[in-house]
This record gives sequence, C-alpha cells and structure tokens, in this order.
Amino acid sequence: MQNKGLTYQEAGVDIDKGNRAVELIKPLVKSTFRKEVVTDLGGFGGLFALDNSKYEQPVLVSGTDGVGTKLKLAFMMNKHNTIGIDAVAMCVNDILVSGAEPLFFLDYLAVGGLDPEQVKEIVEGIAEGCKRSECALIGGETAEMPGFYSPGEYDVAGFSVGVVDKSKIIDGKSIKPGDIVLGLPSTGIHSNGFSLVRKVLLEKANLSLDEEISELGDKLGNVLLEPTKIYVKLIKALLEKVTIKGMAHITGGGLIENIPRILPEGTDVVLNKGSWPKLPIFELIKKLGNISEEEMHRTFNMGIGMILIVDPSEEKVIIDLCEGLEEKVFNIGTVTEGHKKVSFREGINL
Repeated sequence: MQNKGLTYQEAGVDIDKGNRAVELIKPLVKSTFRKEVVTDLGGFGGLFALDNSKYEQPVLVSGTDGVGTKLKLAFMMNKHNTIGIDAVAMCVNDILVSGAEPLFFLDYLAVGGLDPEQVKEIVEGIAEGCKRSECALIGGETAEMPGFYSPGEYDVAGFSVGVVDKSKIIDGKSIKPGDIVLGLPSTGIHSNGFSLVRKVLLEKANLSLDEEISELGDKLGNVLLEPTKIYVKLIKALLEKVTIKGMAHITGGGLIENIPRILPEGTDVVLNKGSWPKLPIFELIKKLGNISEEEMHRTFNMGIGMILIVDPSEEKVIIDLCEGLEEKVFNIGTVTEGHKKVSFREGINL
C-alpha cells in the first residue's frame, strides 16, 4: 500500500485560510486607495503614479518600522484592531519630519498560524492608520511561519514612501539660536519603551491589564494600547501657512536623543520643565519603577510626540491654526548656542 504524502497544511501552512484572509481584507485595503494607485490587489507589486503637475523636483522619502514589544500587550488582551495604526504611524511620522507627504504604505505580517479573523482585525488597524495619514495601502505580505511564532502571536511591520519638492525639504539646517521649540502632544506611550513598561507595571508592580487604575481613569490595558498619534493632516495644514525649520518624531530615545538628530552644529535645545501637561501613565511608571527623570526622558516621549522648531514670529499663527483644528500645541523650549545637546531648566507648571 502506497503511503499518502504529507501536505503543506499538515506542515502547518493552510493556503485555504490564506485565501480566506485575503478576501476579508480586500475591502479594507481598497478603502485606502488614492487616485494615483494604478494597480489592483493580487499583483506582484503595487503601482503608484506620481502627479507630475504637483511637483517641480519630486524627492521620494521612505521609512520602515515596526511596533516592538507593544505587540505583547495586544496578545495578552486579545485586541488586534489598533496595533496596525501604530505600524503606520511609526513610518509616516518619520517621513513627515522631512516635509514629505506620505503617498503609500506596505505592510508585513508574520504569523505562527493563520487566523483569518485575526488578520482582518490587524489590517483594519492598518487601513485606519492609512486613512488618518491620507496614504494608500497598496500591498503587503502575510507570512505563515509555523514553529517560529507561538500560537496566536505575530509580528507586524511597515514601509512607507512619501514625496516632497526638493526646494521644500525640511532638514534643520536653518535652525539658529533664538528659534523656539513647539511640542505636539502624544496620545500616550505610542510605540517605544514597552519592554520597560512591562518590566515595571506587569512584573515588578504585578498589575493586571484589566485593572482600573484611578490615576489613569481607565483600565491599564486600554491606556497602554492607545494607538500612536498620526500627525500628517495637522503638519500638512501647518506647512501651507508657515515655515517649519525642523521637526523631530519623538520615538525611542525620547526627547534627549531625537531632537539632536535635526540640530545643526553650534546649537543646543533647552526645554522648560512643566511647559506641557504631564500624562499620568508616565508618572505611574516613574513612581512604581523608581526610575530617574533622565532615564524617563531617554526612554519615553513624556507626552510630546512631535516637536517643531520655528522662528518666534510663526508661533501665533501655529497656535491659531492648531486651535482651529482642535489640536493642542505647547511652547516647550528654545534653541541656544551649543553642541547639539538637549538640556532642561525649571520652567512653569501648567
């Protein structure tokens, strides 16, 4: 009697479930398409045509990133429809600091075993992130990798491309002493520092994600999974009215490490303590972990997700524009002479 050969499904890869997942996410992906998308789903590559009438010397700006160990919390809470927003945000916010308009996004999703409904939830978040950043989701890859990821676990990352006219690239070169530093608030921890978050809150303090924390006004898990804010629409609106000399997306490394990346030689930034609202989640982490102020500022965004450096004459216009868009902005510091460092001084308490 001839032995029946093994199938791919028996090895852990289910092609039928993969096809089912594709059918579930097709409408989500198509809902993000812009007029420049000239391909349909299912091809080997996503095609996107630049509108030549909009640019004199178009420069493409690209960025790629993931969500890091924030994914662990999504697994623990079995909540997967927001983590995709984080994946998009981490990429588009990065290319935004060059003044680029995000055009399209591609995702990479790797799973241990394919659950079409879970994949749909993840892509719901990715599609929502693309809508918030006005870019098209034109492709991606879902890799089923049995034995590599534990059941129910996955990794997600993304890649975004944007465009900016060469004459409008924001590179920080014009920043000079006397300029002011404006901060756009974060929605929370965003997507950096979660290894320390888990170590402090879940291991050391032994808190539960389902626990209502009075200082936070919500369940701990809900606060920790709050998606990364996407600043695209706000920055695009500001750039139509004002000149921004430099921007920094406050990710891993916090304010201390990210701001110097855009400073020219001969300049420092001095930030005023207390010049923006303290988010309770950071106060909780600091207290329960007995973490130094410097370590907090080197790890987390501390409530500021994006900073803008502008001439003082632009401040009122920016404040008025933000108020009109129901967005907040804070004057948090100044540019001084120095050596591309960030320091803090006693400021005001809001």
